[in-house]
Amino acid sequence: MDPYAMTTGVLRNPDFLRFLSSHVANELGANISRVALPLVAVLALHAGPLEVGVLSALQTAAFLAIGLPAGVWVDRLRRRRVMVTSDLVRCLLLASIPVSDALGLLSVGMLYVVALLAGTAQVFNDVADQTYLPELVSRDRLSDGNSKLEFVRSSGSLAGPSLGGALVQLIGASRTMLATALAALGSLVFLSAIKTPDQAPVAEERPRMRQGIAEGLGFVWRDRLLRAIVATTAATNLSLSAVVSLSVLFLADVVRLPPGLIGVMLMSGAVGGLLGGLTGSRLFSRYGTARMTWLAIAVTSPFGLLLPMTQADWRVAFFAIASIALSWGAIIYNVGQLTYRQTVTPERMLGRVNATVRFIVWGTMPLGALLGGIVAQHIGVREALWVFMGARLLSFLPLMFSPLPRLRDFSQIQAKS
Repeated sequence: MDPYAMTTGVLRNPDFLRFLSSHVANELGANISRVALPLVAVLALHAGPLEVGVLSALQTAAFLAIGLPAGVWVDRLRRRRVMVTSDLVRCLLLASIPVSDALGLLSVGMLYVVALLAGTAQVFNDVADQTYLPELVSRDRLSDGNSKLEFVRSSGSLAGPSLGGALVQLIGASRTMLATALAALGSLVFLSAIKTPDQAPVAEERPRMRQGIAEGLGFVWRDRLLRAIVATTAATNLSLSAVVSLSVLFLADVVRLPPGLIGVMLMSGAVGGLLGGLTGSRLFSRYGTARMTWLAIAVTSPFGLLLPMTQADWRVAFFAIASIALSWGAIIYNVGQLTYRQTVTPERMLGRVNATVRFIVWGTMPLGALLGGIVAQHIGVREALWVFMGARLLSFLPLMFSPLPRLRDFSQIQAKS
């Protein structure tokens, strides 16, 4: 499968480099869009807070609506073809924004439609993306490949927002959306250039919708370690979503930092992500993929308690330290748990299992954001951060009662039939 696996790293695999390049384009475009799309609504259409909130929700609503069926569909189709189609759809949708603005046809309603449809295309892209990597690299190179992809994601989250803000200031919000469309087109070109054959599912293994969803849910539930990983990830996402939803309010109204410093604080987590992407492969190789998966989250979780201790003096560094540490641990953990999932899941079911996991662990995020607001309203913002960072500290406990602490590597685990 991967002729480069025995002698060199994944970066010597030309097809992996093309796959990685598609991620560079996609991640950069997606992070530019996170800044530019709300600014189109605010600056071009004078949208209010409720309209901007609805627009933000629609960008992620598709995963809760079709996340599970998407896994079944991906398992029925060629994975690279799904990603190419998704990129093409998103390119056309995003390009429609500056075109409509130039013609005087742009409206908030149109932005809602574009956000929902582009989010739907992104669901299929994400599921197919996590399912496709094992077709390009051997199983013993999955952690290395996932580390490189996580490095790209972290780099995009660091560079994309600042680049998006600069482009909005330079050429305007709606024209900046053209850059995100071109990024999707670039991803399409890189994916199309991959030489490895795009494997077709075996006809008799294409599941029916209800059966396919049930098989994905059943597989996750029956695997004791995968069940613990999902529980930990869901609990972590719930806690961190609450913290993220309160961070700007905390820094602006409680700590009373100037806007420029708030931006620096909010970007500090991406530094931890970059460090995780850079160090992941070496740590997995030296200490083992399984061992580093639980150690990363267990060792870094206590740093979260520094965050609510932030003050507008030298203790402002607490926010940055906590963000960097938690992001580093999250990257290492995510690479490890994704590698386990790709290792243990039969290829014919990988789309459904990926979709099932994402459906569950992403489903806690809007709940966490809502809980963050409710708790902060009743006991205060700083106090709410203590509550949710305390919960974050306990979120890895399901892993400690699973087989994971007794394992060193995932590479010896065989995919289940």
